[in-house]
Amino acid sequence: MSVLLQISDTHFGTEQGAVVEALGALAHQQRPDVVVLSGDITQRARPAQFRAARAFVDRLGAPVLAVPGNHDIPLFDLWARLRSPYGRYSAAFGTDLEPVHHSAELLVVCVNTTRPRRHKDGEVSALQIDRVARLVEQADPAQLRVVVVHQPVAVTRAEDEPNRLRGHAAALQAWAEAGADLVMGGHIHLPYVMPLQGLARPLWVVQAGTAVSSRVRDDSPNSVNLLRWGADAAPGCCRIEQWDYEADDRAFRLDKVSEVRPDRT
Repeated sequence: MSVLLQISDTHFGTEQGAVVEALGALAHQQRPDVVVLSGDITQRARPAQFRAARAFVDRLGAPVLAVPGNHDIPLFDLWARLRSPYGRYSAAFGTDLEPVHHSAELLVVCVNTTRPRRHKDGEVSALQIDRVARLVEQADPAQLRVVVVHQPVAVTRAEDEPNRLRGHAAALQAWAEAGADLVMGGHIHLPYVMPLQGLARPLWVVQAGTAVSSRVRDDSPNSVNLLRWGADAAPGCCRIEQWDYEADDRAFRLDKVSEVRPDRT
């Protein structure tokens, strides 16, 4: 079995120490094969915040794939934002802003949807759409095909519609046709699993809440996602687990399970 741990919107600089420790304990207990950081790793893209985030992920004991979020580009330091918007991010997480993970059971393709000229909005370009589609088309039938963005490609609440990724419609059509199974994101601090309709083949959106930050939504505690896929899972089934932080136990506990069956015909 392959296990993927999705952590999003950690917003280091607003992290809660007890929640950070609990997430570290969860990772050591579950032993994921890969960790995905789907953006907004820091609160204000400050060097100390990136150092704290890097120190934390180094404790998790698994390869890390990260994409920047809008908070990972300097906001108030206009000189840094214009001249080297990803300099601080790259110092901590590397210069590859769109890493790819290959294993026998997983293909994870990351997309940088931030734009330095925008404050919050994300965007996916035609070139990025084509790049992802080509990689997914080459996937092995045994691989779960996961695309990672920061801003959501689909939302469940009208209030979140302004946060939807620009270019999402063309991206979803192309990625579904190429054979993608899941599109993971964050940004809105609201976890859900959502099937998409009207595409060439089944595709699901997997959104994560804020992992360790105090910036939780009123009805959503700190949470992360665990995905399980492969030989020891139910045949052809991807198990998506939402783990929520419970303050009384000072631990993450399994809250919800969604099972999806990617199309392999």
